[in-house]
Amino acid sequence: QVQLVESGGGLVQAGGSLRLSCAVSGRLFSFNGMGWYRQAPGKQRELVADISSGGTTNYADSVKGRFTISRDNAKNTVWLQMNSLKPEDTAVYYCKLDANWRDYWGQGTQVTVSA
Repeated sequence: QVQLVESGGGLVQAGGSLRLSCAVSGRLFSFNGMGWYRQAPGKQRELVADISSGGTTNYADSVKGRFTISRDNAKNTVWLQMNSLKPEDTAVYYCKLDANWRDYWGQGTQVTVSA
């Protein structure tokens, strides 16, 4: 059974940094990529950043230059380094895995940025 466990969220002041991690356990027969999404209260879930199996990264315009997604294949872990955080980055952040011909989601981790 594939499971995703996220960690690293919390409360930070504007301008600060946080690093989210997502650890994958279970057997993967295929792997296409991983990503981070976020959902703020009253808003739809949106893509923050993703990384393909080949290492190609993609970022939402709102986080370009501030966030960095990276992956350790051996550890089946993906990170999201978030710098220069803004109050509008406040949301629940979810990790997504595209593998085994389906999507898997983590439970989410809260990120709150105070002004």
